[in-house]
Amino acid sequence: QVQLVESGGGLVQAGGSLRLSCAASGRTFSSYAMGWFRQTPGKEREFVAAITWSGGSTYYADSVKGRFTITRDNAKNTVYLQMNSLIPEATAVYYCALRVGGMHYRATMYDYWGQGTQVTVSS
Repeated sequence: QVQLVESGGGLVQAGGSLRLSCAASGRTFSSYAMGWFRQTPGKEREFVAAITWSGGSTYYADSVKGRFTITRDNAKNTVYLQMNSLIPEATAVYYCALRVGGMHYRATMYDYWGQGTQVTVSS
Protein backbone atom coordinates (compact mmCIF):
# COMPACT_ATOMS: atom_id res chain seq x y z
CA GLN A 1 0.00 0.00 0.00
CA VAL A 2 1.03 3.57 -0.64
CA GLN A 3 0.43 6.55 1.60
CA LEU A 4 0.41 10.09 0.24
CA VAL A 5 0.38 13.01 2.64
CA GLU A 6 -0.12 16.56 1.41
CA SER A 7 0.91 19.66 3.31
CA GLY A 8 1.37 23.36 2.73
CA GLY A 9 -2.19 24.48 2.19
CA GLY A 10 -3.65 27.50 3.90
CA LEU A 11 -5.12 30.95 3.47
CA VAL A 12 -3.41 33.43 1.18
CA GLN A 13 -4.37 36.73 -0.39
CA ALA A 14 -4.86 37.03 -4.11
CA GLY A 15 -1.52 37.51 -5.82
CA GLY A 16 0.29 35.53 -3.18
CA SER A 17 2.09 32.20 -3.32
CA LEU A 18 1.95 28.81 -1.67
CA ARG A 19 3.99 25.66 -2.05
CA LEU A 20 2.28 22.34 -1.57
CA SER A 21 4.19 19.19 -0.75
CA CYS A 22 3.20 15.56 -1.07
CA ALA A 23 5.26 12.87 0.61
CA ALA A 24 4.91 9.26 -0.49
CA SER A 25 5.65 6.26 1.68
CA GLY A 26 4.96 2.56 1.79
CA ARG A 27 5.17 0.33 -1.25
CA THR A 28 7.72 1.40 -3.81
CA PHE A 29 7.67 1.18 -7.59
CA SER A 30 10.41 1.32 -10.15
CA SER A 31 8.82 4.39 -11.68
CA TYR A 32 5.64 6.37 -11.22
CA ALA A 33 4.15 9.64 -12.28
CA MET A 34 2.68 12.14 -9.86
CA GLY A 35 -0.17 14.51 -10.33
CA TRP A 36 -1.96 17.33 -8.57
CA PHE A 37 -5.71 17.77 -8.77
CA ARG A 38 -8.15 20.09 -7.08
CA GLN A 39 -11.79 19.95 -6.18
CA THR A 40 -14.46 22.35 -5.01
CA PRO A 41 -17.84 21.36 -3.53
CA GLY A 42 -20.24 20.02 -6.10
CA LYS A 43 -17.65 19.80 -8.85
CA GLU A 44 -15.56 17.01 -10.27
CA ARG A 45 -11.92 16.66 -9.43
CA GLU A 46 -9.94 18.87 -11.80
CA PHE A 47 -6.50 18.21 -13.20
CA VAL A 48 -3.85 20.76 -12.26
CA ALA A 49 -0.41 19.37 -13.12
CA ALA A 50 1.54 16.16 -13.60
CA ILE A 51 5.17 15.11 -13.75
CA THR A 52 6.99 12.03 -14.97
CA TRP A 53 9.24 9.83 -12.85
CA SER A 54 12.40 11.55 -14.04
CA GLY A 55 10.90 15.00 -13.72
CA GLY A 56 11.92 15.67 -17.29
CA SER A 57 8.38 16.14 -18.53
CA THR A 58 5.54 18.07 -17.01
CA TYR A 59 2.00 18.87 -18.04
CA TYR A 60 -0.28 21.65 -16.84
CA ALA A 61 -3.89 22.63 -17.08
CA ASP A 62 -4.28 25.77 -19.17
CA SER A 63 -5.75 27.58 -16.18
CA VAL A 64 -2.51 27.32 -14.20
CA LYS A 65 0.12 27.33 -16.93
CA GLY A 66 2.78 29.94 -16.27
CA ARG A 67 1.79 30.38 -12.63
CA PHE A 68 2.12 26.89 -11.13
CA THR A 69 5.21 24.66 -11.23
CA ILE A 70 5.35 20.97 -10.38
CA THR A 71 8.64 19.41 -9.33
CA ARG A 72 9.73 16.26 -7.55
CA ASP A 73 12.58 15.00 -5.42
CA ASN A 74 12.77 11.22 -5.76
CA ALA A 75 15.39 10.95 -3.03
CA LYS A 76 12.74 12.30 -0.65
CA ASN A 77 9.78 10.63 -2.38
CA THR A 78 8.18 14.05 -2.49
CA VAL A 79 6.41 16.08 -5.15
CA TYR A 80 5.83 19.82 -4.92
CA LEU A 81 3.44 22.30 -6.42
CA GLN A 82 4.62 25.89 -6.37
CA MET A 83 1.64 28.17 -6.86
CA ASN A 84 2.27 31.82 -7.71
CA SER A 85 -0.01 34.72 -8.58
CA LEU A 86 -2.89 32.96 -6.91
CA ILE A 87 -6.42 34.00 -7.75
CA PRO A 88 -9.62 33.38 -5.75
CA GLU A 89 -10.74 30.83 -8.33
CA ALA A 90 -7.85 28.63 -7.19
CA THR A 91 -9.63 28.03 -3.88
CA ALA A 92 -10.12 24.28 -3.55
CA VAL A 93 -8.96 21.14 -1.83
CA TYR A 94 -5.75 20.06 -3.54
CA TYR A 95 -4.95 16.39 -3.87
CA CYS A 96 -1.79 14.66 -4.96
CA ALA A 97 -1.98 11.34 -6.75
CA LEU A 98 0.38 8.60 -7.86
CA ARG A 99 0.13 6.68 -11.08
CA VAL A 100 2.21 3.58 -11.75
CA GLY A 101 3.44 4.41 -15.23
CA GLY A 102 3.36 7.63 -17.19
CA MET A 103 1.64 10.86 -16.31
CA HIS A 104 -1.99 11.47 -17.22
CA TYR A 105 -4.55 14.23 -16.93
CA ARG A 106 -7.50 12.00 -15.99
CA ALA A 107 -8.09 11.43 -12.29
CA THR A 108 -9.41 7.93 -12.95
CA MET A 109 -6.01 6.88 -14.27
CA TYR A 110 -4.29 7.39 -10.92
CA ASP A 111 -3.81 4.56 -8.47
CA TYR A 112 -3.30 6.24 -5.10
CA TRP A 113 -4.51 9.48 -3.55
CA GLY A 114 -3.71 11.69 -0.63
CA GLN A 115 -6.29 13.07 1.77
CA GLY A 116 -6.10 16.60 0.36
CA THR A 117 -5.09 19.99 1.66
CA GLN A 118 -7.26 23.11 1.62
CA VAL A 119 -6.10 26.17 -0.26
CA THR A 120 -8.11 29.35 0.18
CA VAL A 121 -7.34 32.49 -1.79
CA SER A 122 -9.01 35.63 -0.51
CA SER A 123 -9.79 38.57 -2.75
